[in-house]
Amino acid sequence: MKYHILAAITALIWGSTLISSKLLLDAGMTPAEIMMCRFLLGYLFLWILYPRTHHIRDWRDEGIFCLMGLFGGTVYFLAENTALYYTQATNVALICATVPIVTAVLSHFIIKNERLTNRFFVGSIIAFAGVALVVLNGNFYLKLSPKGDILTFVAVLSWALYCVFQKLLRGKHNTIFITRNIFFYGMLTMLPYFLFVEPFKFTLEGFSNPVIWGNLCFLGLIASAICYYIWNLAINHIGVVKTNNYVYFLPLVTIIVASIFLKEHITIFSAIGTALIIGGLLWTSKKNISKKQQS
Repeated sequence: MKYHILAAITALIWGSTLISSKLLLDAGMTPAEIMMCRFLLGYLFLWILYPRTHHIRDWRDEGIFCLMGLFGGTVYFLAENTALYYTQATNVALICATVPIVTAVLSHFIIKNERLTNRFFVGSIIAFAGVALVVLNGNFYLKLSPKGDILTFVAVLSWALYCVFQKLLRGKHNTIFITRNIFFYGMLTMLPYFLFVEPFKFTLEGFSNPVIWGNLCFLGLIASAICYYIWNLAINHIGVVKTNNYVYFLPLVTIIVASIFLKEHITIFSAIGTALIIGGLLWTSKKNISKKQQS
């Protein structure tokens, strides 16, 4: 139960990053610059928390660290944020809500003891229906934008791969050490983007703004360092599938935060969707009792 609560808290924090990211974008930072700064802050913070390194005997682990930094950092953030330039935010939100399903399918074929069940499918359908009601908010219209929608699916697949790779490292290294290495490779794999696509343009004077520093510290220290660590910890203890089910909470948190800070109204569709999300999560979290156990 402790790790279920930690995963839920992480989802709540990630759902509230909308405000900080929006303020930083309005201040002139690009999505790539925000990702680089938050990973750098998270990396330094984790060094302070755990100023030790490990001798890696199996170099395949180093390769997994690199892939986790690539997929859980660079590819995920660039694909998701770039998709917003080509498709509607509702499309991105709905497609990203398929993360638990995509992760479950990958885990089923790659990881032992991560098998799909009928209960999972039923709960996922219920929760996804709730997400659809929350995101669409009564406007049941979606405009297909192939380029943006495909980029969003790339982001979904990237995050699913990140979570599966984390499970493959279970018990091999300290979780803070793993998370710190992920941030290092996330920054390293982002460098080609700054060199060949769009250079880092945000000025040093801009960082003197308390609003910039405050929001970057929240994103880097809490939403990145602490939340990535907790998420990885939850994956190790309750599994990839159960942990990623809490992704369904993200749009729910977003509408609550938006209602508080952006003065957006919560509608009847949001309320019904909230009930479905919680109901679906409760349904999937129940343990299946086999006939053998019953007997």
